Amino acid sequence: MRIRLAKEEDIPLLMEIVRRVVSLMRLQGNLQWEEHYPNEAVFREDVSLARLWVAEIDDTVAGVVALTTDREADYDQADLDNEQPAVVIHRLAVDPSFHGSGVAKALMQKAEQVATAKGLSLVRTDTNSENEATRRLFPKKGYRFAGEISLRARPNLRFLCYEKHLQDV
Repeated sequence: MRIRLAKEEDIPLLMEIVRRVVSLMRLQGNLQWEEHYPNEAVFREDVSLARLWVAEIDDTVAGVVALTTDREADYDQADLDNEQPAVVIHRLAVDPSFHGSGVAKALMQKAEQVATAKGLSLVRTDTNSENEATRRLFPKKGYRFAGEISLRARPNLRFLCYEKHLQDV
């Protein structure tokens, strides 16, 4: 598996992956994403800011993640010091045909590498309370549950916030 920065030409394939992921989420009762998010404009901005990463298996894009350092105001509701800078995992998606291949774990490891390279000792993320896969994954990867929050962008849904303190940064 190879993790690399995404390019503009990856976006159509990423949108296909998102469509498949959203369909699967809906079947599982998870309304975290919809047909309007994530979208091409969000991915284009991520690419232009060099914060969108893709995982490739045998030269096929298998997953994607955006890694930001923006302060997330909604995280003020959680049990964490939101003033402390962190890398924040957004838009983590794995093509359903690659589920079980370690793609999500590899993308999360990339988040930790990016944080370390930036001299940051925290990685944060959130997930919809109905997203069973990430609710299992985050604690397995050493992320501490930091509380239930609401997001201004999705006010009718509940999200679970997680963070991981990195060692020796």
